[in-house]
Amino acid sequence: MKLVWSTRELVLREPFRISRSVMAGRQAVELTLEHEGRLGHGEVVTSEYFRLDVDGIAAALTGWQRVVEAAATPEQLLDALPHGPPGVRAAADAAVHDLLGKRAGVPTHALFDSPEWTAVPTAYTIGLSSPQDAAAKAGALVAQGFSVLKVKAGDEHDLARLTAVRAAAPEARLLLDPNGAWTPEHTVRFLERTADLLLDAVEQPIAPGTPDRLAWVGARSPVPLIADEDASTLDDVRGLVGAVDGINVKLAKCGGLRAAREIVTAARGAGMDVMLGCLVASSLGIAPAVQLTPHARWVDLDGHLLLARDPWTGLGGEDGTLRLSGRAGLGVVRR
Repeated sequence: MKLVWSTRELVLREPFRISRSVMAGRQAVELTLEHEGRLGHGEVVTSEYFRLDVDGIAAALTGWQRVVEAAATPEQLLDALPHGPPGVRAAADAAVHDLLGKRAGVPTHALFDSPEWTAVPTAYTIGLSSPQDAAAKAGALVAQGFSVLKVKAGDEHDLARLTAVRAAAPEARLLLDPNGAWTPEHTVRFLERTADLLLDAVEQPIAPGTPDRLAWVGARSPVPLIADEDASTLDDVRGLVGAVDGINVKLAKCGGLRAAREIVTAARGAGMDVMLGCLVASSLGIAPAVQLTPHARWVDLDGHLLLARDPWTGLGGEDGTLRLSGRAGLGVVRR
């Protein structure tokens, strides 16, 4: 098998602000596996939070070249993928699953023992902005067809912003995500105060690293509590049983489809719901997680929709609904 990769810039439609950062774009490393004339593709994006830059990604892939060349089949490579940055591993895992689907002539999700894949609504994330701008954005999104909105929190406008979004989108399912900016006590007070806004869930309101405090919030929260940064690995998820209502599965955190499927099975078996989340990425970077949407209560796979220009296509979502193309493999193609 052969492995090559290249780098491209992904530019956002507008700067995106959350409680810990502001982003206008990021770099993406596209990798391609070749086996018996077929090509499998994957993508890993740079991330300050995950400490991934282009040099680090390239170093990991260079170190994996020998493993790739020694693998006789995609299955062998999937079993032999080295430990390393989870985002890089997820991209390689995606490329292997793309190859496996193309070899079988079916979409990747058809390789799994899963419910039938159907078109699914995705959330669209509204970043930290003024209440007026957030309301205008929410109204425009609802007009486009979005029925699920995720509102970022973590500044002095949290209450006014959330109230304004609810007024602009009275029928939408609302998710709230402070990205760990709140204290446990503030979280409970805020959620009690906004009970009339009918939130669908709150995601990782407190800083990661204190699962006991997250459990304290979970026991008092009037809305479902989802762990994100505290739920990266299978062991993390097992440690959260009984503490939270759901977990956010991101392939860039856990290392790819194989690891994500294990986490989903463990979470659902323990009575926890699943959110599928993502980083800002192209349709190629989002496509692997889309294969798992039949298992998710919440789908937050809008990373490609935030881009000024998506270099790949095949997922839809512009009207609030993800629709796979039906092509073999991950289902996306270059524009």
